[in-house]
This record gives sequence, structure tokens and C-alpha cells, in this order.
Amino acid sequence: MTEQPSIGGEAAGPGVAGTAAAAKRILAEVERAVVGKRHVLELVLAGLLADGHVLLDDLPGVAKTLLARSFATVAGLEFRRLQLTPDVLPADITGTMVLDLATTTPVFRPGPVFAQLVLADEINRAPAKTQAALLEAMQERQVTMDGSTHPLPRPFLTIATQNPIESEGTYPLPEAQLDRFLLRTGVGYPTPDDELELLAQRLTRGHDDVVLSPVVTAEQFRAMQASLEQVHVDRSIAQYAVALVTATRADKQLEVGSSPRGSLALIKLSRAIAVLAGRDFTTPDDMRAIAVPALAHRVVLRSEAWARRVSSDDVVRQIVDRVPAPNWR
Repeated sequence: MTEQPSIGGEAAGPGVAGTAAAAKRILAEVERAVVGKRHVLELVLAGLLADGHVLLDDLPGVAKTLLARSFATVAGLEFRRLQLTPDVLPADITGTMVLDLATTTPVFRPGPVFAQLVLADEINRAPAKTQAALLEAMQERQVTMDGSTHPLPRPFLTIATQNPIESEGTYPLPEAQLDRFLLRTGVGYPTPDDELELLAQRLTRGHDDVVLSPVVTAEQFRAMQASLEQVHVDRSIAQYAVALVTATRADKQLEVGSSPRGSLALIKLSRAIAVLAGRDFTTPDDMRAIAVPALAHRVVLRSEAWARRVSSDDVVRQIVDRVPAPNWR
């Protein structure tokens, strides 16, 4: 294979091997609470390591909230939960200005969004104004209030959940907000064997809650995130990412294709997947594995495709099968 220049350079951190080892310990600890969902846990952890936000789109009762809380505990991250309902106001999320009686001057009181990992539970139940309050936080990692900018803690990560089967009292997320999520995935029902194991563990514990222990600190988790910059991305892999995203813009089943955030998401997630596999380089298979979670929520179906019950996931899978991958032999 002809040597080609890489995309990105080296950065300080624990190294790919150290991050891979720590990630295995994180996954093993989270699996004590979320049983039988290793692939989903790896995908969510890849999104968090890539410093991105994750949207969990699935039915109630499949451990979406438990998954988010477990990752926060095990990764040593400060955790806040936003229970979003139609009456939640933007100030309930970002914070507000209050009068300090001692000094008779207004001061900013931070809202629950000022945490390292925020769970936006049932995000599609919040009205548009409240959803918009999260846009600046998710993209710029800051909150602006009365002309003053307040930086959010680092890392700042959001795991949002939504229920796809309910439409009463919900507000679909606009495309601009969906584009802020690095990936979208579901959790799914457990297999009968996994569900039986879940029940057996509950009977053995004698109580509902699974007590998890931190595996790393927040500072160590940030160093793990930084180590992704050490992962080599061959130019042919970057060209493959662009080809996949460009194909979404030309597909006749789609009204709108992926934005350039899709290309960036493919690169960031493929680096994270490579690290979880203990490699310091990405492959076409890494990108194929994360193409649907990274791109399907960034495209808009044409009405005729929707009428034929074609999903955006189906269209992206077809594109992945159609676009030739680089020769990696």
C-alpha cells in the first residue's frame, strides 16, 4: 500500500494502549448494571470518548437512563438529569440571573446543564424554546445569559433519550438539533438468556440498585479523549468518509443529505472504535461499523420513501453497501 499523509497529528495523553485498557475496565463495570448490551455500550463509549453527544432513541424500560447514569459513575463524571416535560423553561436548564441581597447586584445562578455528563431524559417532550436552550451548550460548550458567557465544565457531554412510539405531547427534534448529536442509536430488548441473567442478578443482590464504582477520574477520562488524536487516519480513509457523506446528498430517496458534521463524526467515531479495538490506526471496517449511527439522523427522507416505510437507517446501509471502500490489503 502506498504511504499517504495522515489526517491529524499526535497529542498528549495516556496513549492508545492505556486508553484501550481503561475502556475495557469501564465497559466491564457498566455491564454489571446494563446486561447483555456490549455492542451498544461500546458504541456509546466511543461517542463519549470522541467528545460527542449521544441520542438514545428507543422504547421505555430498556435501560436508557440506567446506561447514562452508569457511564457517569464509572467515568468519574459529575452527573445531572434533566427530566424534560412541556412545562420546562429554558432557564430551568441553563440557569438564571438572581438578585444577591447582600450586594444588591444580579448574579448568575447556574442551572443543571453545568455538569460533565447531562442526561436529557425524554428530550422530545420539551417545547422548541427549551430544546433551543440546549443548542449553544451542546455545540459551543457555553451558556450565554444577559450578554455574559459562562463556559461549561469539561468534558461536557449530553446523553439524550426519546421514545419513538409516542406522539402525544411531544415535539420532534429539528434537524439543526439532531445534527448536534455525534451519533444516534437504540438499546433494544435483551435476549431471553440476558433477561434471565438480569433477573438472577437482581435476586442475588436483594435490592434494585446496582452499586458501581468509578474506574477513572474525570481528568483521566479527558486524557483518554485526548489520546484519540494519536490514532492515524490514512488519507484514503478520509476520502472514504467524504464519499459516504457525498453519496447521501445525491441519493434519490433523500430530500437532504448529511452536513459536513457527518464527515467529522465518521472520522471521530472511527478513531474511537479503533482505540476500543486496541489499534492506533483506523480501517474501512471501523467506518462501515459506525456509518448508520453517525449519519442516519442527519438525513431527511423524501415523502415517497417515507410512504414506502423506508427508514433513514435503511438508506444509509444501502449507501455503505454501494460506495466502494478503499483497498486495505
